[in-house]
Amino acid sequence: MNAPVTQLEIDQRVFDLYDEYCHGRIDRREFLARAALIAGGLSMAQALLPRYALAQTISFTDSRIKANYVTYPSPGGNSGQMRGYLVQPAGAGPFPAVLVVHENRGLNPYIEDVARRAAVEGFLALAPDGLFPAGGYPGNDDDGRSLQAGLDQAKLRTDMLNSARYLKRHKLATGKLGATGFCWGGGTTNYLATVLGADLQAAVPYYGAAAATAEVPKIKAALLIQFAENDAGINGMWPTYETALKSADVRYEAHTYPGTQHGFHNNSTPRYNEAAAKLSWERTVAHFKKQLA
Repeated sequence: MNAPVTQLEIDQRVFDLYDEYCHGRIDRREFLARAALIAGGLSMAQALLPRYALAQTISFTDSRIKANYVTYPSPGGNSGQMRGYLVQPAGAGPFPAVLVVHENRGLNPYIEDVARRAAVEGFLALAPDGLFPAGGYPGNDDDGRSLQAGLDQAKLRTDMLNSARYLKRHKLATGKLGATGFCWGGGTTNYLATVLGADLQAAVPYYGAAAATAEVPKIKAALLIQFAENDAGINGMWPTYETALKSADVRYEAHTYPGTQHGFHNNSTPRYNEAAAKLSWERTVAHFKKQLA
């Protein structure tokens, strides 16, 4: 049996193509075709496609948590209704709450596992499925990415905003709210910080687009901003964003993880960097425990 391809064996050009594919700038066929032009690139490209069996670190039946799917109103969203994966710690509560926002492909198994990881740490976690109005996460990322791109993007953000408000008001929640998200979800986390203002106490965007500069003064949450080292598009936004945060006296802390790619926290592909993912998650949990206490 051939050994699996590791991150160190993947050509940076293939990582760059995968980033284009993940963000919908090229489709799967073009990603594989262009990777095949690089020596050994096709096998590298195939190795980058997600393997969600690897993503589960907390079992669905873990005795420390209780998980179920919930539906709730979402006025002004894509359908007026939303569905999410709600995970509560064992015990009666109430618990501080954390919204977990998915990437640009819907609520896949990796994001559900992140919600379970948050619940194990003592948080009431909700991972909304932005694709619910389109039938829900379809079971694979290619179709999920297409479905999400086809939604009204302003209404999709409204669905995430309504999800945050639903979670904050949940009977098991203390009223203290945090948010984290990855890629598209990282950008949405920055957006939620501007819209929610004082209703959001803490935010941890992972490699997400910066908030609109004019909206930064509305941020009241304490930010912990996580960057990959090799992520030119996102990192290029940081100088302007940091200037705006400083000007508005927003509390923030930023970390860049050496040798990492965009998506380094996602443990279902070789972009995963175990050391960086572990350290960034420890920082995320500590941030939420401090700010949501």
